[in-house]
Amino acid sequence: MTSTVPALGTRTAEGSALQAVLLDMDGTLVDTEGFWWDVEVEIFAGLGHALDDTWRHVVVGGPMTRSAGFLIEATGADITLAELTVLLNQGFEDRIDRTLPLMPGAARLLAELTECEIPTALVSASHRRIIDRVLTSLGPQHFALSVAGDEVPRTKPHPDPYLVAAAGLGVDPARCAVVEDTATGVAAAEAAGCHVVVVPSVAPIAPALRRTVVGSLEEVDLAFLRGLIAA
Repeated sequence: MTSTVPALGTRTAEGSALQAVLLDMDGTLVDTEGFWWDVEVEIFAGLGHALDDTWRHVVVGGPMTRSAGFLIEATGADITLAELTVLLNQGFEDRIDRTLPLMPGAARLLAELTECEIPTALVSASHRRIIDRVLTSLGPQHFALSVAGDEVPRTKPHPDPYLVAAAGLGVDPARCAVVEDTATGVAAAEAAGCHVVVVPSVAPIAPALRRTVVGSLEEVDLAFLRGLIAA
């Protein structure tokens, strides 16, 4: 986990209940959820197995161990979890080296949070090696810290990644706004006690208590996030 956290009092606007913003990565800030599926399809094709497109909803947003384990079991492919994990990371890195499209509104939101000195963390189920490569394009200056899926005992859908991020920033999870795109990530953020903004990527997600669903990050700005916590 990387961290350069300034003093809390200098980072939150006076009178605002919002203490921090915690952001998912794949499918939320960068348009890469499809990359993972494409890599999985390619790898399993090489092993002689075709993936059922309906499985995409099962593996999206999950920790690699769960997603990869499911696909091995579902296909009966002759490959170990450790071997598949290496191939998945390598295939994904190859794709983001060629192109890394940001989600609409992502660059503008990150710039606003940085300009207003809002403590912000990147919280992903992806491994550290992947996060560090993506941070190069996103701009590491936008994040006080980042939490990777292979750095916590339990990753999403467990609350651990968001609790670790809040603790690292020295903030109350209940006064954090989380932005996520999958049911797995939403479950993790809600279990941590955070307010959640959902921008669904692959599967629809319904609104709920302390959960607001929007169509795009272009609908999300600092005033919007502050309003969620104040409400």
